Amino acid sequence: MSEPTLPILDIRGVSKTFAVNGARIDALRGANLTVRRGEFICLLGASGCGKSTLLRIVAGFESASEGETLMWGKPIAGPDPSRGMVFQDYGLFPWLTVRDNIGFGPKSRGRPAAEVRETAARYIDVVGLQRFADAYPHQLSGGMKQRVAIARVLANDAEVVLMDEPFGALDAMTRERLQDELLDLWRRTGLTVLFVTHAIEEAVFLADRVVVMSPSPGRIEAVHDITLPRRRDVSSPAFNDVRRMLAGQLHSHHARKAA
Repeated sequence: MSEPTLPILDIRGVSKTFAVNGARIDALRGANLTVRRGEFICLLGASGCGKSTLLRIVAGFESASEGETLMWGKPIAGPDPSRGMVFQDYGLFPWLTVRDNIGFGPKSRGRPAAEVRETAARYIDVVGLQRFADAYPHQLSGGMKQRVAIARVLANDAEVVLMDEPFGALDAMTRERLQDELLDLWRRTGLTVLFVTHAIEEAVFLADRVVVMSPSPGRIEAVHDITLPRRRDVSSPAFNDVRRMLAGQLHSHHARKAA
């Protein structure tokens, strides 16, 4: 049982260095971030600022060169179903139906067949894909595929959902609809979400806190509480004040690097 007094995620002095053609590349340097259970955090920044690297370290797909990342006070040593990853390219198995993609995790962990069926059915209902339960990925729209990817993570008993620009490949209308659906799902389930984006409006619309990151080397520059009431109106003066503030901060990073 996790201790409620502990943060669900604690990122302490995390750095990541790669060697490319004999040169040292600092992908991430000295990242510190504490995430409370149930928070929706957006990592915001341009390409090359270390957002995805940090997400992959939290997922356990990569190890930090320095520092440590803890979940419920215990070091993250590798991938675990409690931390589910949702990618921009969906990552679905094309030979499996929606039902079987969602049930894949519980099945691979040896859960009884009846439990796998019940779990898949529950999360098909959660993401509203009952009519497409027996469809294959190639028969789905991009938005439907992303719903399946999210349901598959939830069916695997994830406490933390890690999302790497999950709506980046979708058209604007589908993206807006899925943003609303994701927030509704987040409110209903109490999940903790760490969401990577380079879109300022998306970060302000979704997040409890926006973590602004800058490149060369990738680092956390600032963390901003977003206190606008939900559902947020992207056309409101208050929303656009926050958007302008974040845009100014991101653009100042680029100006400093170019100087």
